[in-house]
Amino acid sequence: MLFDVTRSELAAIFGEDRLATLPATAFPHSAADSEGTRLLQTVGVPTGTLLLRQPDEDDGLLPLVRDVVCIEHFEDAAEGAGGWPVIGWLLNAHLALDPVSGKVHAFDPDEETVQELHTDVSSLVHVALQFQRLLEEFTFSGDDSDEEADFERLDGEVDRIREETSSMDPLPFRDDETVWSVVGDEIAMGQRFKGNSPGARSLYG
Repeated sequence: MLFDVTRSELAAIFGEDRLATLPATAFPHSAADSEGTRLLQTVGVPTGTLLLRQPDEDDGLLPLVRDVVCIEHFEDAAEGAGGWPVIGWLLNAHLALDPVSGKVHAFDPDEETVQELHTDVSSLVHVALQFQRLLEEFTFSGDDSDEEADFERLDGEVDRIREETSSMDPLPFRDDETVWSVVGDEIAMGQRFKGNSPGARSLYG
């Protein structure tokens, strides 16, 4: 694993009821014993920005890439990508796990493009944890005269997450077009703060 992510760490921050997991039985046999599958089963991810895909109600399995997109339209897709399990959804992209390499790929059905998004699942959990924690803990001053400084501070936090992640895994933020880069830009602009978080209360009253 690139990042040391644990269930206890996530539970301490978000609470057990805010963690989503996937059962090993939801994965095809080829992926059932992979490290990424074990992380998604035992550690999970915080709910919010990243959404895990729910297994089918009838057979209990995750859809495969070929079930959710027309794989022939993705010229850059690796051989066998159609058989990868779809583990989640981020922005407008389906997230799929390559059980052989352990990488997470993002399939954009609108642009018909695929990106290598994470070197392994621990990187996916790490970025989701960092951004979700920022959204729930960041506090604006509430003073209009300090608004510019507040957003500079917020932008600095997003940059910190980018830099810390990229030092271990260059894929999530390798350019401005990755889905995580777009999410980071949205957060830096004051978007995605929801519910009863300090940021949402300051921004929206």
